[in-house]
Amino acid sequence: MALSGMRGLSVFISDIRNCQNKEQERLRVDKELGNLRTRFKNEKGLTHYEKKKYVWKMLYIYMLGYDVDFGHMEAVSLISAPKYPEKQVGYIVTSCLLNENHDFLRLAINTVRNDIIGRNETFQCLALTLVGNIGGREFAESLAPDVQKLLISSSVRPLVRKKAALCLLRLYRKNPDVVNVDGWADRMAQLLDERDLGVLTSSMSLLVALVANNHDAYWSSLPKCVRILERLIRNQDVPQEYTYYGIPSPWIQVKTMRALQYFPTIEDPNTRRSLFEVLQRILMGTDVVKNVNKNNASHAVLFEALALVMHLDAEKEMMSQCIALLGKFIAVREPNIRYLGLENMTRMLMVTEVQEIIKRHQAQIITSLKDPDISIRRRALDLLYGMCDVSNAKDIVEELLQYLSTADFAMREELSLKAAILAEKFAPDLSWYVDVILQLIDKAGDFVSDDIWFRVVQFVTNNEDLQPYAALKARSYLDKPAIHETMVKVSAYILGEYGHLLARRPGCSPKEIFIIINEKLPTVSTSTIPILLSTYAKILMHSQPPDKELQSQIWAIFSKYEGCIDSEIQQRAVEYHALSRKGAALMDILAEMPKFPERQSSLIKKAEDSEADTAEQSAIKLRTQQQASNALVVTDQLPANGPQPVGQLGIVKVPSMSITDDNTSEQEVTRENGILTVIDSQPPSTASPDLLGDLLGPLAIEGPSVTTHQPEPSVASDLQSGIRADALAIEPVEELANNVQPIGDIAERFHALIVKDSGVLYEDPYIQIGIKAEWRAHQGRFLLYLGNKNIAPLLSVQAMILPPSHLQIELSLVPETIPPRAQVQCPVEVINLRPSRDLAVLDFSYKFGTHVQVNVKLRLPALLNKFLQPIQLSAEEFFPQWRSLSGPPLKLQEVVRGVRPMPLAEMTNLFNSLRVMVCPGLDPNANNLVASTTFYSESTRAMLCLMRIETDPADRSQLRMTIASGDPVLTSELKEFIKEQLVHIPIPSTPMPPQTQPVSSPTTAMSDPGDLLAGLLN
Repeated sequence: MALSGMRGLSVFISDIRNCQNKEQERLRVDKELGNLRTRFKNEKGLTHYEKKKYVWKMLYIYMLGYDVDFGHMEAVSLISAPKYPEKQVGYIVTSCLLNENHDFLRLAINTVRNDIIGRNETFQCLALTLVGNIGGREFAESLAPDVQKLLISSSVRPLVRKKAALCLLRLYRKNPDVVNVDGWADRMAQLLDERDLGVLTSSMSLLVALVANNHDAYWSSLPKCVRILERLIRNQDVPQEYTYYGIPSPWIQVKTMRALQYFPTIEDPNTRRSLFEVLQRILMGTDVVKNVNKNNASHAVLFEALALVMHLDAEKEMMSQCIALLGKFIAVREPNIRYLGLENMTRMLMVTEVQEIIKRHQAQIITSLKDPDISIRRRALDLLYGMCDVSNAKDIVEELLQYLSTADFAMREELSLKAAILAEKFAPDLSWYVDVILQLIDKAGDFVSDDIWFRVVQFVTNNEDLQPYAALKARSYLDKPAIHETMVKVSAYILGEYGHLLARRPGCSPKEIFIIINEKLPTVSTSTIPILLSTYAKILMHSQPPDKELQSQIWAIFSKYEGCIDSEIQQRAVEYHALSRKGAALMDILAEMPKFPERQSSLIKKAEDSEADTAEQSAIKLRTQQQASNALVVTDQLPANGPQPVGQLGIVKVPSMSITDDNTSEQEVTRENGILTVIDSQPPSTASPDLLGDLLGPLAIEGPSVTTHQPEPSVASDLQSGIRADALAIEPVEELANNVQPIGDIAERFHALIVKDSGVLYEDPYIQIGIKAEWRAHQGRFLLYLGNKNIAPLLSVQAMILPPSHLQIELSLVPETIPPRAQVQCPVEVINLRPSRDLAVLDFSYKFGTHVQVNVKLRLPALLNKFLQPIQLSAEEFFPQWRSLSGPPLKLQEVVRGVRPMPLAEMTNLFNSLRVMVCPGLDPNANNLVASTTFYSESTRAMLCLMRIETDPADRSQLRMTIASGDPVLTSELKEFIKEQLVHIPIPSTPMPPQTQPVSSPTTAMSDPGDLLAGLLN
């Protein structure tokens, strides 16, 4: 009987393997599922053995990727079977098909407990494995005491005890209260005396979880952890089966050193000495070999040892040895080892007195900046930034400037910011600082924020000796035929204030300076025009008595902009025009900017503040925050004095004098052209480095609605009633609005995700929302990546998906707060009920600080094509199906105009990216395409879809499209979807004739009676 039962499963598996295509497989599976349903309806007559063989088939069907929404009760009931074969099937299938929240699991708790406390070791192992995989809070409350007894029992075999340790770890993660700290600490220490390495490995995993939450209770385990490491490193009593490529149990070594890092620095001299001897052996015995598996194991142990060395604040000699070893790693050919070497050397910077040792490897680190792998280049940049000081700043900044010209666009913003910080922090003299910032603007203007050149203005204004040099350098850059707009801003401002100091130099008279600046006027945006108008007014002021020709030219420009629609430009033009007629009095009205109070750059201050937070501390904080949410939170682990995003490091926005009122936040009073203006001292954040750039590509949609709350300036009424609209000449107009605008085109991002499964859905200066999806049949699962780009948290985070009626969507809990520089992953489950082109919408909102509230509605790319599965059909398979689908509504045809002109190869790629398979050779006309795909939904199940595209080589902007399927709604929806993709980008061509004109045939092939395929397809 057993042979006949298993033979049935073997025959079914053979039938599945012999299916010629997916449709045949689906039909065979559906037939088997129908048989199983019929059998399970007569459950009272089924024996345990019969249930077993049917449940085996059910599991195999589930493993093939098909939904199995029945038979769960039969699988659970097998857990109570008296014989091992039936009980084994019950445990395995229950573990695979059910999750911890399934109601059926409650029915099995008593049976599982009886197996755990029973004397049959095989049944104990089955029960412990089930609980270790899918046990939830109810299992934890009911079974934890029994599992603990098994674990500490000396009469139980190691095979059962190691499963009990992992089972208890699962229960502890679900409910920490099940492990009583007072009663368990001593028993945990006793477990570390275990000689069996299998039990010891599982127990060490449990210890890591326990000490991560409360290390104080487990001090007695610390010396035993050190003894375990000594035993392994000396290879004492380590069985061969636990030796991996000559390394004694690298898994226990890594777990033990990780557990030790949760304890504070070890004070006991004997324990500390023993541990350092172990670490010394690891450092001395690790090298790069050709065997990849051995490398992976030895490096896993080594890098955990390095982390422990830093945690213990080892002696300088050992730190030097660590750095020397890492120096070898960053010079090898294997990219993974180079990456790990750079990353760990960056972490070493957190330890005092090692920077001088790391500097010995500066040349090799600079070489890594040119590595083909962008991840390695980023780590090299982080390390150079962290190791920079006064002694090597000049060399490092010059290397960064040289690298800037060839660096990836994804890195240029970060490069620019770091070079600016280093130049300001370690400048040997201010003229060098000015040179660096101007070179930075010249080479990477698009990636240099306005905050950086505002800071240059402060330095130049506060240092009279620097003013002629800065003006001369700014003048030299204006001679270039094409310069970035930011260079125009800084040059115009500096020459407006200090250009008169160059009057005796050739090419630097007021008229010549005006001419060279005015040449740039037609090329700049509206935010730069006010700065140029201020510069023209300053030039007039410094050319007293005035040059009549120069005066008339400048007045003409003022007159031109007096009617400008932009209120800022208009007001400046009107007032400067009026003020410039006051002659010598202009010198008093437009006097030079006063010196600014000396204060630390906010950019440097925030960079230094971030050094207090180590990667380990950030991880611990985030673990605490993660417990309240199902979402996964990941930090971007930065070196202690590593880079910060642009948005965090806002340099002082404008040269200013700071005043403080008792009832208000700090404001800045700025004097420009004799006018005092109050502005907020905290500028809005700008775009930060891409958090997700290594993982996701381009994508997003509807723009954000933004609510901003500006604090009322508490200053004298004469200041408020002055002329706030005048603002500063160097203050861009849009900066004052504090509006949050999306970065990139949201619609373009959405269209990119139609053909891709990962990308950026939305991005603004504060957050980046990415998506990564996978689709199978009529189900889908994707992760929403919510990345906070700033050093302040995002508050009141809310996300809700508004699904159309044809989609069933479930979004996991989204945390209300996203920590600084963290990324939250929110899983989303999707089920397609029927064919439709309607879109799901993500309604997302958050707050940043007290001033900004953003709400966006984003289309989600859960489109019709995501539930397609391309299928390749031969002529023998295609034509019978095509003939059987005759005429509307199952077969629809339409002449489509306004198509993006594209060659057939490009159109083939488009269809393939939409999950539609082009079948070559089926149409003898080389200008036509024939394609097929399978659509999945709960209502249609697997539905074959066929299509023919007939193009006109003389006019690629039109084609005839025929779509056929067995469902009229699917045919109509698929036809409209394909049409949308073909015409979604407008073509720059002459208008198409109106629809009332006679429709001509798109191709001669369509009307050619000799077309061999016409009779078969039409």
